[in-house]
Amino acid sequence: MARILLVEDNEMNRDMLSRRLVRQGYEVLLAFDGEEGVAKTTQEKPDLVLMDMSLPKMDGWQATRVLKSQEETRAIPVIALTAHAMVEDREKALEAGCDDFDTKPIELERLLNKMKALLS
Repeated sequence: MARILLVEDNEMNRDMLSRRLVRQGYEVLLAFDGEEGVAKTTQEKPDLVLMDMSLPKMDGWQATRVLKSQEETRAIPVIALTAHAMVEDREKALEAGCDDFDTKPIELERLLNKMKALLS
């Protein structure tokens, strides 16, 4: 069972997506802001991180840069989650080190396919 860290500050989004992922057989860990996302990734070493980009304390772009700069977390795949669907937003997320990008509202099947590709 893959362990997924969901870094999401919006309670409704966090609750809905985490429940859907658990039903798909994933173990879901939660973080509520970018700083906690970095700390939990470093501590828990999840198999994959779903990173909201608009987070308090440290945004998802900065949190991803930190994770990708650390030896112990560099190889953990990160999928950016954002309501911003512009081409520049995708490029910005990939430049920050995200391995993939998905838009909100989340289309579960599309996200699961991206997750499976990175977890295989």
